[in-house]
Amino acid sequence: MIRTFFLLVSLITVQFLSAQTLTWDSTFRPNGYPLKVEQFRSYKDAGDFIFLGNSIMAGTDWSELLQMNNVRNRGISGDISFGVLERLEEVTSGKPKKVFILIGINDISRNIPDSVILKNYRSIITRIKSASPATKIYFHTLMPVNNEFTQFKNHYNKDEHILYVNAGLKKMVKEYRIFLIDLYPHFLNAENKLDKRYTIDGLHLNAAGYKLWATVLKNSGYLKK
Repeated sequence: MIRTFFLLVSLITVQFLSAQTLTWDSTFRPNGYPLKVEQFRSYKDAGDFIFLGNSIMAGTDWSELLQMNNVRNRGISGDISFGVLERLEEVTSGKPKKVFILIGINDISRNIPDSVILKNYRSIITRIKSASPATKIYFHTLMPVNNEFTQFKNHYNKDEHILYVNAGLKKMVKEYRIFLIDLYPHFLNAENKLDKRYTIDGLHLNAAGYKLWATVLKNSGYLKK
């Protein structure tokens, strides 16, 4: 009887620990990934300025928004840092003058550890520097999210991860002597959430949000040739 009891307790403990272990998959690619990568590779001119990232980066026409003809959008909806690494050669082969990067919030939503995200940031930076040494790198901090919405529950309530990754990135840009664009504080409301004035769903931006982003870029002076 006692032996049976301890076996039962052990089984429950194992099941509990298994439930607490978050799984993640570095091989995940969104459904539209292959087509977008094929399209990007088919374009002759990579452009002077590349905007590289996920759906937040993909969600606007950067050339129209910034009124600049030398800008190319290389955002893919749902992409993660592993996906960016996989397709980075398409970006560096064009030897762009500048690359603006925003990636990582989907990693967080898919339980990829913060340390792994930061490791991938390092790989992105070092690969660009190696393949295209003259390219200037501009890395954005992750934006806040807002859990008052309901569409993207896996992305909400991950604030501590966003802050950790952003803090790690701030140290990294100094180490590699690249440029930081700190978007996070510009989009906060009084409750330290993504301001509803700038979002459609607590994750993605609306027109006002992209306009604010463009203002941050213009005021930074990073868009100058």
